[in-house]
Amino acid sequence: MSATSIHISALDGIVNVNSLFTLAVFIGLAWNPTDPSNSLIDPAGCSASPKIAEDLVAFHVYSFSCFLFSSLVALGLKQATRLVRHHHHGGEDRHFWAFDLARVNKTALRVGYVVSAVGSVTGSVFLMLALVNVVQIKLGVLGCGDGGGSTHAYAAVVPLVTFVPAGLLIYVCFVFYAFTR
Repeated sequence: MSATSIHISALDGIVNVNSLFTLAVFIGLAWNPTDPSNSLIDPAGCSASPKIAEDLVAFHVYSFSCFLFSSLVALGLKQATRLVRHHHHGGEDRHFWAFDLARVNKTALRVGYVVSAVGSVTGSVFLMLALVNVVQIKLGVLGCGDGGGSTHAYAAVVPLVTFVPAGLLIYVCFVFYAFTR
């Protein structure tokens, strides 16, 4: 497999993962955060404020924007690695369209990867923040102190804010490694 084919496969992976996250964002936006029957907390307890619901929608939109940006950059890089050319076959000029992998400027490719990775990481952070707000709406506001709902909210948020940044750190390390090679 040529180096350019590997780059195209990596770009396909970025687009596919971003597509899955974008689907999650749309599902999140389709859910009505102000539906009182969809809450798991006691109405007299630590209900989320309208500001938390507003932040939920804002973080979903920011996340969608970042994933779309990252995917468009990756798709642009993928198209830049393809070259349309015509073939000469057996002494005759036969002109037909054929896609061939092109030689691309490695510096431009690396910068594009980094820009796309930054978009994906930023989108993931915003999606994580949106999920923290979902937890606060469904289970109660963090730091409420009621003992019940707040404990469940922390139990849901702690793994989220532990594993997502850890995964993003690993992703950034691999992007940096690929960038320096």
